[in-house]
Amino acid sequence: MRSYRQYCSMARALDLVGDRWTLLIVRELLTQGPCRFSDLRRGLPGIASNLLAERLREMESAALVARHDEPPPIAATLIDLTDRGRDLGGVVRELVRWGAPLMLEPPEGDAFRVHWFALPLRHLCRDGAPGEPGVVVRLGDSHDGCDIIAERGDIDVRPCSTRRRPDATVTAPPEVLVALFTGQLTVRAAMAEGLAVDGSTAALERVLPGGGAHG
Repeated sequence: MRSYRQYCSMARALDLVGDRWTLLIVRELLTQGPCRFSDLRRGLPGIASNLLAERLREMESAALVARHDEPPPIAATLIDLTDRGRDLGGVVRELVRWGAPLMLEPPEGDAFRVHWFALPLRHLCRDGAPGEPGVVVRLGDSHDGCDIIAERGDIDVRPCSTRRRPDATVTAPPEVLVALFTGQLTVRAAMAEGLAVDGSTAALERVLPGGGAHG
């Protein structure tokens, strides 16, 4: 781990999290929660196993992540953020917000994972019908996706779970999802661009910016 060797809080922070991949590892752990090494690797296309292992060792030494062994039926070593690591959530959130305008035109050939939407969706979505029974809108599937939960005016975004039955399951090209959840496309217009909704379109409209104003 290289150091800027500057007596400055920003420089000291970048000494710990400024290396390539480190903040993306934080993104994965904030999104997925405690997970296996293989789950992390799957969410970080392009990283070599040895480099991921090295970054995790560095983050462990800096008390940003910790490993713990889970008993059966999981029976695996899980990697999770420490309290200090979770404090980076605000940094990641601001980077997501700052980078949002760069998402309008996806470069050809860039990798994409549906669950990467989980963090921005927590701030983009609104419950447009807080007086109605709660709904679950699933993006993607259990292998790569997230559940948007709208209930009593609150929005939560979690990894897909078999314990939840989605009211709507949504698939679309990534640029269409970005346009839909940033209010640039209505549901109808998005369908013309490749959006597919299995289930209740009303459930999807409920969680969109504008609280169901999209038709």
